[in-house]
Amino acid sequence: MSTYVIGDIHGCFDQFVDLLNKINYKKNEDKIILVGDLVNRGPDSLSVLNYCMADSNIITVLGNHDLYLLYLLSIDKARGSLKEVVEADNKKQIFKWLLKMPLMMEIDDELSGNSFLISHAGIPEIWSPKKTKELASEVTSLLQKNPLKVLQSMWGDNPNKWHDELIDDERYRIIINYLTRMRFVDKNCALDLRNNTVTAAAGYKPWFKYCSKTHEKKKQYYVFGHWAALKGQTDDPHFIGLDTGCVWKGKLSALRLNDLERISVDF
Repeated sequence: MSTYVIGDIHGCFDQFVDLLNKINYKKNEDKIILVGDLVNRGPDSLSVLNYCMADSNIITVLGNHDLYLLYLLSIDKARGSLKEVVEADNKKQIFKWLLKMPLMMEIDDELSGNSFLISHAGIPEIWSPKKTKELASEVTSLLQKNPLKVLQSMWGDNPNKWHDELIDDERYRIIINYLTRMRFVDKNCALDLRNNTVTAAAGYKPWFKYCSKTHEKKKQYYVFGHWAALKGQTDDPHFIGLDTGCVWKGKLSALRLNDLERISVDF
């Protein structure tokens, strides 16, 4: 049995099927984890969702575009490339399926002894893996109990950094922004959410430029998507970017956790 993590699909259904074929995905044996952004921008978000929902061995963490779809479904408003999904006959099933998905997960590979922390945008250095799981679970729990409250309050860039005393909407918003929108941070882990290039503004750095190197001793890897401009390059083997810009006519990429092999298909 193999476990694969696959980068941002963004509705590129044909490439998704091509990649599954290339890795010789065995439905009854293998596991697929998606890093989020299954939908939007690409040509066939509905087929991607229907395929994944029909296979219990495929799960995902939520990305910012998946949350946007949940919001549109919650207010029953069709927009852009997501119109087909919001108007689909099984839109209620799609909504329920996405609500079950977490914002982050940790996978331990027994063969290699490696640990993989998976979220859409990344994990800020100010949060330990344990704290990240607790905060992500906090938002997931509320999202499942009161989805409209979370989905309506998640918009905005402020607060731009974490404080333990944050409560209510501001607390949920910053957790969601770290896990699904983060690219650049400053020395206090304040977010720059407007820059989607690969060049940091003065005083900022990519979130994965951790000062601490404890993850190297623990054989710990951070797997994320979201940042297509990186083309998967982080210059640190412990931080693995899987958004290789398929929807921008780049590649769709997978990581096999058992041996860290990357496999890609072209758009």
